[in-house]
Amino acid sequence: MTTINGPRLKPRSGSPRQLVVFLHGYGADGNDLIDIGKQWQKLLPEAAVVAPHAPDACTMSPMGRQWFPLTMRDPHERWKGVTYARPGLDAFIDAELESLGLDDSALALVGFSQGTMMALHVGLRRKRAPAAIIGFSGVLVGPDHLDEATARNAKGNPPPILLVHGTQDEVIPFEALFESTSALCKANIPSQFHLSMGLGHGIDGGGLMHAGLLLAKSFGIRLPTA
Repeated sequence: MTTINGPRLKPRSGSPRQLVVFLHGYGADGNDLIDIGKQWQKLLPEAAVVAPHAPDACTMSPMGRQWFPLTMRDPHERWKGVTYARPGLDAFIDAELESLGLDDSALALVGFSQGTMMALHVGLRRKRAPAAIIGFSGVLVGPDHLDEATARNAKGNPPPILLVHGTQDEVIPFEALFESTSALCKANIPSQFHLSMGLGHGIDGGGLMHAGLLLAKSFGIRLPTA
């Protein structure tokens, strides 16, 4: 299994009390999302941030990386892909948490596109639920396998989930958001969603604001009221 690594940000102040892991999309790498961590530092001043590069070179974009290959010819390739990539990502997350002296209650997974597929798949199957899972422009892979989604926090609840999608997404249609939230609901896993009107396959300011606020709330960070 290929060892993964990527760019990091230290907390804005003090020692790290949370860890935010960004999971990039197909054909990109960790540098694609790390700047979002800088934008969230006022909301999450004590959070360490890491954006690992996916383990494999992208078959369609040799300069980028992929969590798993996509050919669009195999209807089962997404499920095979997330299953293949999970052990390496789990091991990376475990090592990062251990190095910081943290556990999953201080962890958030934030994905984009293929990274959202990984965030949901891995986050819902951790031994203990992360503090939150955020997914931009992605989809839940393997809704028929949600009996495996046993991750629970100290209160016995699944992790808070926010899915964000642009209404003009040309890569993964925004209907995927409703398919994902419906499947999660049927499995008794609550989720929230935010639609970014007119947005294509990307992330906008509104989505970033909602995601950042959910992370702060999930980490128990008290925000100023004025």
